[in-house]
Amino acid sequence: MYTKGSNTYGGYPDLDDLFLQQARERDPSRRETLLHRIQQMSIDRVMFAPIMDYRTLRGVGPRIAEHMLDSMHLIPFPAYEDVRLKGQ
Repeated sequence: MYTKGSNTYGGYPDLDDLFLQQARERDPSRRETLLHRIQQMSIDRVMFAPIMDYRTLRGVGPRIAEHMLDSMHLIPFPAYEDVRLKGQ
């Protein structure tokens, strides 16, 4: 979002100003307010769009004690070996 960073293009001068302003701000509550404002502006302008959506099959039922998706976050493709059954 900050246009002075590496590998950046486009951007908004008002967001750059807010980034610099929050970097200089010493009061944590005012800095938090600025960061929330930057975040909301990026949402309103739809600056980011997901390029990948992980959808996967997930086993559920009374015999399953723990599924890999519950214990290892951000692992998109579970294996059968990662599913733990109750009593094992």
